[in-house]
Amino acid sequence: MNDDQEKQLVEKILSGDFNAFHVFVDQYKRLVLHITFRMIDNASDREDICQDVFVKAYNNLNKFQFRCKLSTWLGRIAYTTCLNYLEKKRVPLLDDFMPADLTVDHFPSTANEPDILVEKQDIAGLIQTEMKAIPVRYRVVLTLFHLENKTYAEIGDILELPEGTVKSYLFRARQYLKDRLLQRFKKEELIL
Repeated sequence: MNDDQEKQLVEKILSGDFNAFHVFVDQYKRLVLHITFRMIDNASDREDICQDVFVKAYNNLNKFQFRCKLSTWLGRIAYTTCLNYLEKKRVPLLDDFMPADLTVDHFPSTANEPDILVEKQDIAGLIQTEMKAIPVRYRVVLTLFHLENKTYAEIGDILELPEGTVKSYLFRARQYLKDRLLQRFKKEELIL
């Protein structure tokens, strides 16, 4: 969604167009889900938090000043809402649950042979499992960069971190994930 489309959508929502808010939710629900699912392990709490994020966005949309992308602003609301939940519940930040219906496919290929597809799914499952052990900030940075295709600057805005810290977190997250995978498997087992 470009800047003009975002402005038009916000104006429609602010003027009371409920269908425009549905478009807003449809447009950004994946982003909110990715952040929430990486940080919160309880399924019913995740649903409540996602709803809370959109309610907060709706209630504060009149304060949005287009200094950043709408997705960045909403991502920051989602991240902060999750952090507040974790703080309130005193949930350890290293615990995580990634539902099986969220897949991470970092291994694009034109090959459609069933055995290769099964191997890719197995590796994606391994990555999901190993991501559970990565600290929350690293998981969120990986998710925003690889699944949401956010830039370093956008991730920095969402997490309220300097761009250099985002790059460092992304490097550390990748290294941590690689090290954990190599501890469990031989390198040739992970290469397709």
